[in-house]
Amino acid sequence: MNGLVAIVTGAGGGIGRASSLKLSQSGFKIVAVDFNTATGEETVNLISAQGGEGIFIQADVSKEEDVERYTRAAVDAYGRIDVFFNNAGILQKFSLLEDLDVSEFDRIMNVNVRGVFLGLKKVLKVMNAQGFGSIINTASTAGIRAEHSMAAYTASKHAVIGLTKAAAIEYVRKGVRVNAICPGGVDTALTQSVPMMMQESGYMPEEFPNMRIGRFAEPTEIAEIVVFLASDKSAYLTGSIIAVDGGLTL
Repeated sequence: MNGLVAIVTGAGGGIGRASSLKLSQSGFKIVAVDFNTATGEETVNLISAQGGEGIFIQADVSKEEDVERYTRAAVDAYGRIDVFFNNAGILQKFSLLEDLDVSEFDRIMNVNVRGVFLGLKKVLKVMNAQGFGSIINTASTAGIRAEHSMAAYTASKHAVIGLTKAAAIEYVRKGVRVNAICPGGVDTALTQSVPMMMQESGYMPEEFPNMRIGRFAEPTEIAEIVVFLASDKSAYLTGSIIAVDGGLTL
C-alpha cells in the first residue's frame, strides 16, 4: 500500500491517532484532520518519527467549508484519496431523554451525523471521479442497540449506520466501498471521561456495557480493523457493519 493516501478525521487521539499510525506503517501518506491543532500536529510528528509522511489540517467537521478544505488539501498535496477514515465524533452528557437539552442534542448531531455526512459528500465526489476508494465510518455499539441515558448519541450512531448503507449501495458499482465499524468499550481519553461525566450529571444509568471479553479494547486493536478495511484484503466488503466490541452486543 506504499504511496496510497488516507484522510483520517479525529486524528488527534484515541482510535484516530492509532489508525493514523497503523495506516502510515502500512505505507499510506496521512492527511490528519482534527479540531485540536496541538494534538493533530502531535499525531503528524509521531508519523514522521516512525518514518512516515503526513500533513495536518485543522477542521471543524460540522462546517462544510472546513470539510471542503481538508478534502481539497489532500488532493492538492497528494493528487488522490484512496482511503477515508470518517472517524471524528463526540459523546453526549448523560441524561434521560426528557431532560436532554435541545442544544446538547444539536451538538451531538452536528458532529456525529452532519460531520459524517459532509465527509461522505465531499470525499465520495473525489473517489467517484477516480473510480476507486475505501471509506470507513466510525459508528458504535450504540448504532446497533440503545445506550441508557444517551438518546442523542444512540440516534447519531444509528444515523451513521444508515448513511453507511446508503452510500454503499449508491456506489457499489463505482469502485468505492463504504463500511462502518462499531467499537464497544475502547481505552481512550473519551471513554475515560465517562465516569466523571456521570458523576457530574448526578445520574447513574441502570445498565452499563458488559465487557464480556473482560477488558476494554486498545485503540491499536481497532486500528487493525481499519487497516484491513482500507486494504484490498477486504475487497468484497461494502455496506458491512462490523462490531469490534469484545462480545458486548452478543
